[in-house]
Amino acid sequence: MHDKNYSYPLDPSWSTAEIETVIAMFRAVEDAYEVGINRQQVMDCYRKFKMVVSAKSEEKRLGREFAKATGGYQLYDVVKAAREQKAGQIKLSIK
Repeated sequence: MHDKNYSYPLDPSWSTAEIETVIAMFRAVEDAYEVGINRQQVMDCYRKFKMVVSAKSEEKRLGREFAKATGGYQLYDVVKAAREQKAGQIKLSIK
């Protein structure tokens, strides 16, 4: 999908590889709301995301900015669903 016109919250000090990692996480969140995504894929993206964004406060800030830009796609809710579900697809709807 990923055809929306909004910008991802990114840090200009990140390397290209770090930016790609963060964008992959945000795209996984989009997929969780738009088409569904395998929970293991979410967990893999999140593990890599945490290597770039290790501080919880920064993760929360980026999550808030992403939710605002996307009209409600919640990073926290997607990761929480992936942690709670042991296998299969995750498909969320905006609250």
